Amino acid sequence: MTRIGILAFQGDFREHARAVEQLGAESRLVRLPRDLEGVDGLILPGGESTVMGKLMIAYDVVESLRSLLAEGMPAWGTCAGMILLSRETDNALAGQPLLASINMRTRRNAFGAQRESFETMLNVPAIGPEPYHAVFIRGPVVEEVGEGVEVLARIDAPEPNIVAVRQNRLLATAFHPEVTGDLRFHEYFLGMVRDARAATV
Repeated sequence: MTRIGILAFQGDFREHARAVEQLGAESRLVRLPRDLEGVDGLILPGGESTVMGKLMIAYDVVESLRSLLAEGMPAWGTCAGMILLSRETDNALAGQPLLASINMRTRRNAFGAQRESFETMLNVPAIGPEPYHAVFIRGPVVEEVGEGVEVLARIDAPEPNIVAVRQNRLLATAFHPEVTGDLRFHEYFLGMVRDARAATV
């Protein structure tokens, strides 16, 4: 059975766990380096990136995560998780750890404070022809992508911005697929994980 580790310090980790279990995968909550043993893929959930970063340092998982990602483990970051997977972020607080895995620059809280949270429909051809109902909660945006990064979705308002990307076995979304009941992004990520497993057999 496919086993997905979900970083579980803060944020929507329970919702992600339910989603992957609905699709027939096993979820494992990750708080310590030993929790990463035997996982096939990793989800870094939404939440507060600075709080998550401090807890990642406190529980000594930063280097373990970096090593696994460097070795090719599939990973998906949503909202705060997108920031953590970035090469660079414009307005992070001092000491913010980044896993520097996706060749992109992000901007935190790009749409404003909590009260500016919103929902919209996105065209995401990679997951199918039907528009995707995306929920943005203090979401980031991708300001710049580098070589090897595929743009999966853009938003036109309040200004044009990239909100979903993929680079090889890494996926990142600025919104929260775990809160909508639409499991297409979770299906897409599990497909990435299964492809990675098949490639290593």
